[in-house]
Amino acid sequence: MASIWRYILAGLGLAALLVGIVAVVYLTLPHSASGPDLSRSKKTANGLFVASFEPEHGVVRQGELQSWLLTLKTAAGAPVEGAAITVSGGMPQHNHGLPTSPQATDYLGEGRYRIDGVKFTMSGWWQLHFGISAAAGSDSVVFNIVL
Repeated sequence: MASIWRYILAGLGLAALLVGIVAVVYLTLPHSASGPDLSRSKKTANGLFVASFEPEHGVVRQGELQSWLLTLKTAAGAPVEGAAITVSGGMPQHNHGLPTSPQATDYLGEGRYRIDGVKFTMSGWWQLHFGISAAAGSDSVVFNIVL
């Protein structure tokens, strides 16, 4: 009779161990089945602006220097003029920055700014961070790009 209890306790111990392993695996997996937010238009972190970001020629190209357009509007929808823009970013999963130093080079009117020097050297998940300073204040926005 004692040996049956040993088997039962061993079975319960093994079941508890397996439940623990499954719980650890579940809790450490990313929970976003849809992946990163790939929207090309969004509110900035503090809600001061609405930013839109798109390749100037409509196509995201890997391995080539390209220009993108950043459009900034106020929360009320007015174009943001005279903004100072900083650009940084990289590949969060690879823990490295951008291979180039993109910069806002031209104001094109109607809240549109040309960002030159964007280059994606490999496929994967990239992020571009924009720091924005304008008359309404300072804010930031992050765009995700997956190649």
